[in-house]
Amino acid sequence: MGDPLTDTATTPPATPTTAETPSPGPPASSAALATAGEPAIWSRNFRFYFTARSAGLLSWAMLPVAVAAGLLSGGHGLGAAGYAMAFLVGPFAGLVLFGGVLADRFTARRMMIAADLANLAAHMLLAWLFLDGIDHLWQLYALLVVAGTANAMFQPGAASTVPLVARDVQGANGVLRTSEALTGLGGPALAGVLVGLGGTGWIMVISAVAYGLSAVCLVALRLGAVPAPPAGTGLWQSLAVGWREFRARTWLWGVIVIWMVFAVLSWGPQLAVAASVVVPAHGATAFGLLNAALGAGTVLGGLLAIRYRPARPLAAGAVAILAYPLYPLGLVLGWPVWLLATAQVLVGAGIGVWGVMWATSVQTQVPGEVLNRVHAYEVAGSVGMYPIGSALAGPAVGAFGTDTVLVVGALVAFLTALALLAVRPIRTLGRAASLA
Repeated sequence: MGDPLTDTATTPPATPTTAETPSPGPPASSAALATAGEPAIWSRNFRFYFTARSAGLLSWAMLPVAVAAGLLSGGHGLGAAGYAMAFLVGPFAGLVLFGGVLADRFTARRMMIAADLANLAAHMLLAWLFLDGIDHLWQLYALLVVAGTANAMFQPGAASTVPLVARDVQGANGVLRTSEALTGLGGPALAGVLVGLGGTGWIMVISAVAYGLSAVCLVALRLGAVPAPPAGTGLWQSLAVGWREFRARTWLWGVIVIWMVFAVLSWGPQLAVAASVVVPAHGATAFGLLNAALGAGTVLGGLLAIRYRPARPLAAGAVAILAYPLYPLGLVLGWPVWLLATAQVLVGAGIGVWGVMWATSVQTQVPGEVLNRVHAYEVAGSVGMYPIGSALAGPAVGAFGTDTVLVVGALVAFLTALALLAVRPIRTLGRAASLA
């Protein structure tokens, strides 16, 4: 397995400044940017970053439920809700690569602050739109494009900032993964309650305040000089450099290629297909509880990954996601709800462990001056295939039947874990020297 990483190792800290300065050169280590004597995870910088990230994740988790509920309750129909989600997610998937380039050029923190301010403005206008009544859907769609674009500009820097605010990068990722699971679990539920109490407009006000809090916390970070690309590098040249860095690491692009197949054939279709099985047989409440069990398992996996320090992180993460086939197989075999919930907890724990091991590997193995761009390619490749798998769920069930689609998904998930373990650069990737 692996030896635990102690929290006592330190290196001489850099002098903190009130605003980070781009600096060409080798990647700055997390330890070198930490203040002497501060905790390995819960440093002053990490507390501000954790607050900012959690506030943004909560707002993002509430947005789809709030918009869909607001449109449907306003009599706009399911088609309008579907288009709204497309206008929200489409810009994110299409522009995240450029977000990586801009984050490297202007520094991640500046891009994240700008994204938070754009989201604040967009959500205040969304609040006005829902409170006043939506007469023209194009106004809503335009604001959702702004929100999706802002998140595309924020996401690449979210990864590269972690090594700058915590010496214990894996532990910090475990904490952030736990927060992501909790906000993903609680955000939609909170949005549902608030829609019933006060309407979608007030949820948008709360979200705007959350993005304002995130921006304030990011401004408060004290970061030293951070790596940056050479001056005069053009946009397309920066993208090309990021692609070369991405392609040069077999373990990195190998995982993404495997994950793209998994997203189309297993991960993407599963939610809709599972709903078509669970809701008619056990009701919508049971389906909600099963998704809550998945979230609880992800929290458990994130907490476990804070202390679990394997010598080969990606191999350990691949073993953890061997639990994934349990849920689709349970649906095919007609397991009772309590057993399906148990399977979901195990699936979530595996996903949580894998997520932390993957994020930590990327953040510690890729040089800081190209990390934002490499992370953007990673997100575009892995997340970008999910909508395709989701869209294929209905036609696949119509052509092959529900059980066949679920069995194929379970088999592909199992083969995904085996493929990750079979590719030598993935299986043998060790912990970064700074974490050893």
